[in-house]
Amino acid sequence: MDLDDQLRRYFGSADLMALPVAALEAGLDRARVDFGLEKDPARRFALWTFLYMLDAAPDLDVAFKSDGERDAARTFMDMVDKAGEG
Repeated sequence: MDLDDQLRRYFGSADLMALPVAALEAGLDRARVDFGLEKDPARRFALWTFLYMLDAAPDLDVAFKSDGERDAARTFMDMVDKAGEG
């Protein structure tokens, strides 16, 4: 998944700072719906990381059924936190 493509798909623009709040909320709602409907584990994880980076991801216990998926998500969260420290 290309980030700019995903931003355009859900928000109609790659520039989130230029969006009105209503458009941002509507795009997040569409992304959450797609996440809930997605069956492919890799695509689900990618959508979850996309939502996480936008501070809109569902909690791990809701988002992922398996321990392995939750562990992968925690690892991703730790990596993002460490990257933000630098």
